[in-house]
Amino acid sequence: MTIDKSWTQIRKRSNSTVFWQGLQSFLQMAKPHVNDRGFIRCPCNRCINNAQHQLEVLETHIHRFGFMSDYNEWIYHGENVYVASSSNVPHPNSGVHDRDEMFEVLEDIISNDAEVDHLGSQSSNVQYDDLFTALNSELYPGVSSFSSLNFLVKLMHLKVMNKWTNKSFDELLKLLKLAFPKMDLVESHYEAKKMMTKMSLGYQSIHVCKNDCALFWNENSMSETCPVCFESRWKMQAGRRTGKNVPHKVLRYFPLAPRLKRLFATSKTAKLMRWHQAGKSTDDNVMRHPVDGRAWKDFDSKHTEFTDDVRNVRLGLAADGFNPFNNMSISYSMWPVVLTTYNLPPWLCMKPEYLILSLLIPGPQSPGKDMDVFLRPLIEELKELWENGIDTRDAGNDRKVFKMRAALLWTVNDFPARSSLSWWSGQGYKACPTCNENTPSMRVIGKTAYFGHRSFLPSTHRWRSNLDFDGRTDRKRPPRRSSSVDIMDQLRRVKTTIPGKHPNYGGVKRKRGDDELNWRKKSIFYELPYWAEIELKHNLDVMHIEKNICDSLLGTLMGDPHKSKDTNNARCDLQNLGIRSELHLYEDGNKLMKPAAEYTFSEANRRKFCRFVRSVKFPDGFAANLWKNVAQNDSRIVELKSHDCHVIMQRLLPVGCRSLVNKTVSSTIIELCDSFLHNY
Repeated sequence: MTIDKSWTQIRKRSNSTVFWQGLQSFLQMAKPHVNDRGFIRCPCNRCINNAQHQLEVLETHIHRFGFMSDYNEWIYHGENVYVASSSNVPHPNSGVHDRDEMFEVLEDIISNDAEVDHLGSQSSNVQYDDLFTALNSELYPGVSSFSSLNFLVKLMHLKVMNKWTNKSFDELLKLLKLAFPKMDLVESHYEAKKMMTKMSLGYQSIHVCKNDCALFWNENSMSETCPVCFESRWKMQAGRRTGKNVPHKVLRYFPLAPRLKRLFATSKTAKLMRWHQAGKSTDDNVMRHPVDGRAWKDFDSKHTEFTDDVRNVRLGLAADGFNPFNNMSISYSMWPVVLTTYNLPPWLCMKPEYLILSLLIPGPQSPGKDMDVFLRPLIEELKELWENGIDTRDAGNDRKVFKMRAALLWTVNDFPARSSLSWWSGQGYKACPTCNENTPSMRVIGKTAYFGHRSFLPSTHRWRSNLDFDGRTDRKRPPRRSSSVDIMDQLRRVKTTIPGKHPNYGGVKRKRGDDELNWRKKSIFYELPYWAEIELKHNLDVMHIEKNICDSLLGTLMGDPHKSKDTNNARCDLQNLGIRSELHLYEDGNKLMKPAAEYTFSEANRRKFCRFVRSVKFPDGFAANLWKNVAQNDSRIVELKSHDCHVIMQRLLPVGCRSLVNKTVSSTIIELCDSFLHNY
């Protein structure tokens, strides 16, 4: 039977009945040959059988872009089905092997990034034309093992993994072109990066006021001056703008929605995004993932419309400052804001490849009290994702489109960064965010001290009746936990502040009123409709806490004058409080003497402990070589990183201190280290 293909040559397709009838016949012939997901190759002039779509999309593409002129045998759409199934038939219009691995990559990117209308059709993807051209190009005449695009992607991957410089990459490209003149390859790293950018997700550059008062974004995007302090948007020289407009600061914002959509672009990650439902612990006393925690369950019970679809995304936010120049002599603080996806299993959600960089806040100073200014774009997108969601193709469910929503469950930070995000000050007499206005504190020499920790112990604990703490027993109940209603009532009493660091505007210091407690202002997170009801809003990073405790504990045990908490001021505080008389300072002639404490190593024991740490050997990958952190004279341990402290606290210190201090001190240290080992 002869198939009429004359309709494919008609150029004026809009009002042609012949073209429309021929197209419908073609679709009917192709319908039995779609794959198990309902997709089939698209023979339009744009896709040229490289991309796969549903039949509705084929109809739109062919009508809009026309039919391939050189696709004469419809081997993928029902004609010569036996020949099409043969492994000897090459891919139409392709000089390379019939299934380049990059084809699936581009297919996943395009099918998920494309806009979806009410008919299920997709918009054209002009930005991918160069990629398809490189995909269909032989790397070298006669070489079918690599397409030009495939080779370039692998070369860029090697550059990243081995930390090649851009200059070395350019030199390598020149050498390859010199050795293989006919090789189809880009000329420089700039061109390679430009092509790879079409496969990436990009970011937005948002100008920032020099005083951190506001962003030049949305309604202020065209402004020349700051709407708060009225300073110029651009850098000035001698009162004049430079030849080229150069902003004072630039915030890099990485839109969240397209990055979340990418997680559903492949069937593997799309299925992993459902893990939190099937991976729950069956033992109520075991928590291996946040889904087993009380905060997650409380959120689910309050927002059932969100939890009805397990694909809706739950996020955590982390932010902290770092010096990008790796030079501590330069004072510069840049703040990345990173999101993690808790839908994934615990062995993946913290892997670098699944962490989402959302904001890159510029220095040279930390944002401090103006963190909310920089968080504005992220909060606006989170509000949109919660209220309206975004259409997303689910590769794990036959690429059906669903409305993906997202919620921010909590933040994870160290204590100073927590203050910048929650706006409950971590300093002063009421610094504890848990005890709130009932924080037990007192003023000692040079700082504020916090006491009353025994109230959190069980009522029968032996330390409750111990007089060594402050000379008294402690039978108090722990402070009452503030509810969401209490917190919102406190925030209503907080005065509105002006953002920025301009000395005449936001930089003016003001004294908080007694009714404001330790609140500096209301956090921008409360603009999220669900934030006020979240039970656990801010988490403290255990690794930071463990490192700080390890540094202080080791410094005190080793008698390090720079890190020890057993200072002369601390001894004077004991004397002023009238406790621990055996540790009070005393005068010996013209000298002020400091009695040796039972919790400090003697010089001989200090050297023994250092030799012990130096001698320990670990399995490969378990820990760093700690012998490098021991001073040559075996007198102190220096330059410990977070994981070093983790290993020392949980593995070495409980063993190493047993024979070097008395049983009372060693049992306390072992109990402290054991709490980190079992709880974290």
